[in-house]
Amino acid sequence: MAISRNIQIPHAFWKFNDDFTSRSLNQEQEIVQFKNNSTIRVWLNTQVSDYNPHWHSALEIIVPVENYYDVEINEEQFRINPGEILAIPPGEMHALSAPESGSRFIFMFDISSYSRLKGFSGIQSLLINPLYITRDTYPLIYDELFQLLQSISAEYFGENEYKELTIHALLLNFFVKLGHNHIDTANLFPNVRPGKQKTYVKKFNDLLDYIDTHYMEELTLEEVAASIGFSKYHFSRLFRQYTNFTFCDYVNYRRIKVAEELLIQPDISITEVALQSGFPSISTFNRLFKQQKNCTPSEYRAMNNHPKHFR
Repeated sequence: MAISRNIQIPHAFWKFNDDFTSRSLNQEQEIVQFKNNSTIRVWLNTQVSDYNPHWHSALEIIVPVENYYDVEINEEQFRINPGEILAIPPGEMHALSAPESGSRFIFMFDISSYSRLKGFSGIQSLLINPLYITRDTYPLIYDELFQLLQSISAEYFGENEYKELTIHALLLNFFVKLGHNHIDTANLFPNVRPGKQKTYVKKFNDLLDYIDTHYMEELTLEEVAASIGFSKYHFSRLFRQYTNFTFCDYVNYRRIKVAEELLIQPDISITEVALQSGFPSISTFNRLFKQQKNCTPSEYRAMNNHPKHFR
């Protein structure tokens, strides 16, 4: 069945359409119900229900098929129309409001393992904020991104023995196109000669990879700036232009992401989580975790148990 923007609904889909009549919520955290140890869920949502503010550790991508869909992310409002794409980063508080009728594809991906891929840190910096993808906002790559999501949905409901691997390959291609588009179209370093732009991009991508593997160490602004040949003042300005973070805030952001994964493991104490995440003290860890997640580490750990269902 063909619908707007040439989205194709596979015939096998209707067999699985009732798979997501409910979702699991523990306080404000949604526990994404992946099946059979998978890290991917896709479904066509036709519910008229609204979802109160909540968050989850999965990346969520929404593509309306019929009628619009309203999404609020950290008090920022989005009305996405058929064929438009909205990517909600992991951990972002968001609310969903449906019209009286309509449908939309919902994609859920656990991308936590991607952080170990060399070069993904540069992509990850793009996923800190919501991505609203339309023909106007991403004119050079919109058609390719849309086609990749269509291919992912077709694979998900198909019979390919290697469909999960295929889907991850398609999703990584999706991210790579976003990364190249960011480098090619954004004026990342407005005061740098065009010939040096790519050199700076490589330096900062390598640095983000370094942070991902050395977050447990003491990382000072002065030492990191000197390691890639900049004064701390010049480095601070360039780093913010590239990531939209200060250096200190980015390091803490990455450490909190590590802590989220560790907190799910009940046999690791909160103090040990703080140390393994690179925080110098439990008090600093508790304060920064609460700032980013709106809950304490203990509350976060508790929310990963005993989910309840909601419609």
